[in-house]
Amino acid sequence: MTTMTECIAKTEQIEERDARSFDTSIGEVIITQRDGLFYAYKNSCPHLNISLEFQEQQFMDLDHEYLICANHGALFETETGRCVAGPCLGKSLVHVPIQVHSDGGIYLVA
Repeated sequence: MTTMTECIAKTEQIEERDARSFDTSIGEVIITQRDGLFYAYKNSCPHLNISLEFQEQQFMDLDHEYLICANHGALFETETGRCVAGPCLGKSLVHVPIQVHSDGGIYLVA
């Protein structure tokens, strides 16, 4: 059984093929939406352990296909967090378990 511990966002805050970050009890978390599904990762590049964005809330590449680390251009699949290009190729963002509730809340799951 999963336990929803903290509402960190509402679904309407994250547009399709976009990403937003939220401060949570476990640190800053990026939530992205693809085809109506939501994915969450810690905001930390596996290459240098720094935040992905230079400008606030800018996490997607120009085509809104991949999450991007603005520091060195690493590209990450939105559905898996796996790096497909850049210096951390083959490594992944740290997945954060979430659950979308019928009230539109996105909750951390313990």
